[in-house]
Amino acid sequence: MKITPLPPLNSLVAFEAAARHLSFTQAGAELNVTQGAISRQVQNLEDYIGYPLFVRKNRTISLTTIGSTYYGSISINLQNIAQSTAEIKKYKGAKQLIVTTSSAMATLWLLPKVAQFQKNHNIDLRILTVDHLVDYKSMDSDFCLFYCRTPPTNMRVTKLFSETVFPVCSPEYLAHISPFSDEKELFSNNLLNLDDSQHDWLTWSQWFKQVGLRPTTLRSKVSINNYSMLLQAAVNGQGIALGWGALVDDYLNKGTLVKPSKHELNTSATFCLIEPQYSNKRHKDIKAFRDMLLDDVRIDE
Repeated sequence: MKITPLPPLNSLVAFEAAARHLSFTQAGAELNVTQGAISRQVQNLEDYIGYPLFVRKNRTISLTTIGSTYYGSISINLQNIAQSTAEIKKYKGAKQLIVTTSSAMATLWLLPKVAQFQKNHNIDLRILTVDHLVDYKSMDSDFCLFYCRTPPTNMRVTKLFSETVFPVCSPEYLAHISPFSDEKELFSNNLLNLDDSQHDWLTWSQWFKQVGLRPTTLRSKVSINNYSMLLQAAVNGQGIALGWGALVDDYLNKGTLVKPSKHELNTSATFCLIEPQYSNKRHKDIKAFRDMLLDDVRIDE
């Protein structure tokens, strides 16, 4: 995967420290550089992105609105990098089962299933989330759980469940937009859009085309690049989202989401369990975890 060009990393670190302290001097002391060096790094970052990040006034600084938003994102991601690095450094070959999956599949499908497994097996279960298209062969994981339009080759691939996609919204939102004369009028309301070019999941336009609908007007007021957050927006009554079967079952069973339309799309894509074709790590805990997932799928069916 080609990574979009990043800002200068030293400038990001300098900006994060300056924003946290609201002081170039204290940021410099923390990073063992001068106040002037911090100021120059921040200026480089501002020049790179094209917006001021700080208001500089009478030897004090404060964050601009853009700077405050940017700091929130940068701070979280730098903390994640530091935490991941620390975890790798302390790892000394402990008995560990590593599962890599998307944040949506981890939150909505996997995590509810692992509690009982951990009670019965003395093993460190590590779940890594990756929300972009991946090279499965390069991933050092015992299992990968991902949505696949085309299953990867030279890997052991087991189908978990097929792709079924249908609109969902909250009962309150459905009551608010009712009555509607037809499906075209239904879909002229707010559509919640999964906005991430790295996802391979269906878009509203693709779904409409494949089910044979042609709404006269498409209104997408909210775009979110995280599927779990997108569903929460639907639960909050902000519009209609596309729901993937098995991932939204719990919401439907609890009644926090409902199906406003009779249309649903079944495709040839699947959610898959992906493993190395040949592995020396086929110990009993890995087999037990695999069996647990597949048994749960059979029960859900």
